[in-house]
Amino acid sequence: MPHVVRVRAPEGVAQAPGYSHTVWGTGRIVAIAGQVAMDEQGQLVGPGDPAAQARQVFENLRRCLAAAGATFADVIKLNYYVVDIGHLPAVRAARDAAIPADQLPASTAVQVVALFDPGYLMEVEAWAVVPEDRA
Repeated sequence: MPHVVRVRAPEGVAQAPGYSHTVWGTGRIVAIAGQVAMDEQGQLVGPGDPAAQARQVFENLRRCLAAAGATFADVIKLNYYVVDIGHLPAVRAARDAAIPADQLPASTAVQVVALFDPGYLMEVEAWAVVPEDRA
C-alpha cells in the first residue's frame, strides 16, 4: 500500500474537480506555513498579477517540502487563502503544473479580507506525510 491514499470521491459524495475529498497516509507529518509570493530576498513577486504570484507560491511550497524530504506527491492537504475568489483559476493553474491529476490532495479555498500586506493576493499552506525512511 502506498504511504498516501487519495479517494477522489467516497461513495455518495460527488467528485470535485481539482481535489480529493479524503486523503490519509502513514509516516512523518510535515506542516508547511502559509506561503506567499515572496522571493528569497523578501520581495513581492508579481505585484497585481495572480498568475505570477501563484507560480511563486508553489515554488516556495516546493522548496519547503524539499527541506523536509518531501515532494508534492506527499501533500495530503492544501489550504488556499485568496483576497479575491476570482484568483482561483490562477491558483489552480499553478497547482496543476506542480501536482499531477492523480495525486490531488484534499483542499479548502476561502476568500479573506486581507493578508499581512496589501500587495499579496494569496497564501497557501500545505500538509504532507513523508515515509519514515525518507530524510
